[in-house]
Amino acid sequence: MPISEFLYFSTHHDSINIVKNTNLKHLLHSTKQFKKLQKETFFMSTNVTIIGLKGLEGYRIRVEVHVKDGMESIAVVGLPDASVKESKERVSSALHYMGFPLVEKKIVVNLSPPEQKKNGPLFDMAIALGILKSGGFIKASIPVDIAFIGALSLDGTIHPVEGMIAVVLAARKLKIHKLILPYDPTIPALDIPKVELVYIETLQDVIDHLSGQPTLHFIQPINKPEEPTTSKKDFSQIIGHELAKRALEIAAAGEHYVLMDGPPGCGKSLLAETFPSILPTLTQEAQLEKLSLYQLAKATYPSLKIPPFRHPHHSASATSIIGGGTNPKPGEVSLAHNGVLFLDELGEFSKKTLDMLRQPLENEKVTISRVHSTVTYPAKFIFLAAMNPCPCGYLGSDRHYCTCSEKQIKNYKTRVSGPILDRMDILLTLNPVSLNTSKVSDTSDTIRKRIEKAREIQYERYGKERCNGSASMEELTNSISSTQLDTLQAISIKLGLSNRVQMKIIRLARTISDLAADKNITDEALEEAMSLRKITTHLTFMKIPSRIGESCHKQQKDNQ
Repeated sequence: MPISEFLYFSTHHDSINIVKNTNLKHLLHSTKQFKKLQKETFFMSTNVTIIGLKGLEGYRIRVEVHVKDGMESIAVVGLPDASVKESKERVSSALHYMGFPLVEKKIVVNLSPPEQKKNGPLFDMAIALGILKSGGFIKASIPVDIAFIGALSLDGTIHPVEGMIAVVLAARKLKIHKLILPYDPTIPALDIPKVELVYIETLQDVIDHLSGQPTLHFIQPINKPEEPTTSKKDFSQIIGHELAKRALEIAAAGEHYVLMDGPPGCGKSLLAETFPSILPTLTQEAQLEKLSLYQLAKATYPSLKIPPFRHPHHSASATSIIGGGTNPKPGEVSLAHNGVLFLDELGEFSKKTLDMLRQPLENEKVTISRVHSTVTYPAKFIFLAAMNPCPCGYLGSDRHYCTCSEKQIKNYKTRVSGPILDRMDILLTLNPVSLNTSKVSDTSDTIRKRIEKAREIQYERYGKERCNGSASMEELTNSISSTQLDTLQAISIKLGLSNRVQMKIIRLARTISDLAADKNITDEALEEAMSLRKITTHLTFMKIPSRIGESCHKQQKDNQ
């Protein structure tokens, strides 16, 4: 077939010229000669896969490397930050040290997708491998389903980077079959289904592995003390407060929120600090999430298996509670993920900080937006809060005189907004107890076993690890009768309860029934749920015996 025009490429001083010619025979005598010219003119481009992070969410990044003749230089494009731009110096020095000189080579590195901001030194290994492959130093292919992560030192040693656990968890979701990463002795042994983890020490180990050579290293085990699996504090050590212990057991079983109110020294903080002792130990998946969050925040934890317990001071800023910064880091709400967030002296926190808790309390996650990116961190926790009835703490006490004015009391109470109070499941009023009581309470171990059974019932009902505290109305419809709904509706209309509070009562009743191993919500469970929302004075509207209300009233009287 005749060709009237032919466009070919020629290189002259690193520029590409398009030449038009109507006679193909005068330029190239054969297709073989054209292919030879094309091969001599262009260097190969190489793609290497890596996993980037937006919070805990991973996304695939393609490191594209192109090497060509020219003045020795490395250009990194694709919205890199300062730490990524500095990688070209580390990579260049490491390659020279290992005997791969980049003499008269112009290198362009593109981090795709280009619209995402890239940060951190985790790109070093992938950039080095791309340069070696594109420059012809590595003959083996680099599959796209293998990801690389690690920071390079100047002698070619590969070091761990921030967020490695999050990258490992993201690899499974992104269908990465193999992850090559440096060994980190501070991270426990990981066993991720469908993801092969290959630990290396140097860049040469990676080259050997890609070439099919064995790269096994005998990693010296680190003698770490065995981590505790339970808290040191125990519910049996707390005197009195039987109603509060019962309420906290319900809260732990269904992951409900609790607000405790009472004078100073009545035991609010002690109950909250003992609360983690009745929570089940974390699953392996939850342990990995905890480890990745704490690694990103550079925070320490006492034990990996025990649910986290975060107790920030009331002077903490909104950023430290919610999370944020130039490169957004997890805050206290995310560090309490799968655990407990306890805010003592709730009335002393700023109103702005408390109102920022609305999203994580409702959606179990927190979204932080910045100019270059939007980051979402998980924030599923059991919220415990404690506060005094007034600034001096003795409003309504029969043992101390309250020195606060009405204006002070009003300003103090309005710091906790209505939407925050509306999101609380259980409202408790505590009073000082006598130390002469001889009643023996259940141990935390006994309570925890009951909670574990109740949670197994919930997991089986919902088909996943979900508790009643976050169940939807559709999931609870089959558990409550129409008569119970009508009764609850009548009380809610009279008291002006919001739809959210009605849902809270139904969820509480469902958890109480699960603790009793009842298939459906019982009248007694619904009554106890309303008593935990301080609706005991209106139980006469219900055409059921007020046994739970009477017992709760008796327990409150005994506590006093």
